[in-house]
Amino acid sequence: MNHEKNLAQRAALFKALGHPARLLMLNLMREHSRHGEELAAILSLNPATVSHHLAKLAEAGLVTPRKEQYYQVYSLRGDLLKKTLMEMVQMPQETLSTGVEQDAFRAKVLHTFFKHGRLTQIPSQRKKVQIILETIAAEFEPGRKYEEREVNHILLDFNEDFASLRRYLIEFNLLARDKGIYWCVEK
Repeated sequence: MNHEKNLAQRAALFKALGHPARLLMLNLMREHSRHGEELAAILSLNPATVSHHLAKLAEAGLVTPRKEQYYQVYSLRGDLLKKTLMEMVQMPQETLSTGVEQDAFRAKVLHTFFKHGRLTQIPSQRKKVQIILETIAAEFEPGRKYEEREVNHILLDFNEDFASLRRYLIEFNLLARDKGIYWCVEK
């Protein structure tokens, strides 16, 4: 797939940048093009080591080599290095496989705690409780006022512990209450 190839290329780029000697070489090439022996002398490295690092930088598309007499001279490919870090890591959502869910954690929580539309238990982790409660709160119509018995009836469809669910919905600011009347809190 094209997006997977693109992702592999981006990963190779970051891998190439992940070595201190390569970063030094890129900085030295910012001033002007350089050949391997020159870089080896400046960095006090073995020419074979420098050659290896330059090959990695070239594979990642960060430098381009050109033959100049007896030497391979390397220059920066400025277009790639001018991109921001966000541009390098960001992937448009439409390029993701259809099997990749937009919010896998949310789906996993809902799958774990709901069976046949019923809440099997109230999670102990606050982040998971939030997801569960947001799902339950979606059953309440925005702008409509509910008496407590109506709220209890709706919550009873999810779990027998409707009192805890009702308390959590208020605590998480998904429902509001005044004198026994409940309503959805608008976000």
